[in-house]
Amino acid sequence: MNQKTGAVLVLSGPSGAGKSSLINKIINDIGPTYFSISTTTRPIRAGEEDGVHYHFVSEEVFSQDIEAEMFLEYAVVHGNHYGTSLGPVKKALKEGKLVIFDIDVQGHDAVQHRLGDITTSVFITTPTLLELKSRLKNRSTDSDEVIAKRLEMAKREVQRISEYDYLIVNDALEEAAEVLVSVAKAARMKIPTLQINEFIQMWEAQG
Repeated sequence: MNQKTGAVLVLSGPSGAGKSSLINKIINDIGPTYFSISTTTRPIRAGEEDGVHYHFVSEEVFSQDIEAEMFLEYAVVHGNHYGTSLGPVKKALKEGKLVIFDIDVQGHDAVQHRLGDITTSVFITTPTLLELKSRLKNRSTDSDEVIAKRLEMAKREVQRISEYDYLIVNDALEEAAEVLVSVAKAARMKIPTLQINEFIQMWEAQG
């Protein structure tokens, strides 16, 4: 039944936990998907493409989109705005796709509020805070000040793991990917409340 409306898979976790690597690893093994690309006001990094990694916009454009209620959710992270555009998400769900969100805990709250009955959530993190610090330093994309902010944010995010359906500790990429594939396939089977109620009525009517 849920194939008619699609389903949502939310992935959250600290920056540097390997969410992008996991998504790239499993994307061809979980059926039709739509990866929700966030809109952001942060500067584009080397190697990133507009419309592929993020939709990069100015503060002015972002504010206009907020006024027009074009976001499913939006938040300020490390001084920059991030938001999820609603239109493409609705279209993908109607096409029966698994919509994947890579968003923070604030975004997870918003998705649960709007799409909770078809949402499965996963928190992805490193085995330890020390390992996270090591990964952030080794990728050499952020200053020490930004890394410090990311680590403080991670400490707060980890306190909210219990709000998620699953926890994946990304210690070994292959093993973590295998678990995430299983979760993604299960997410597709989640049936919206409306369809459950319709099934119950149909089931009883044929008693």
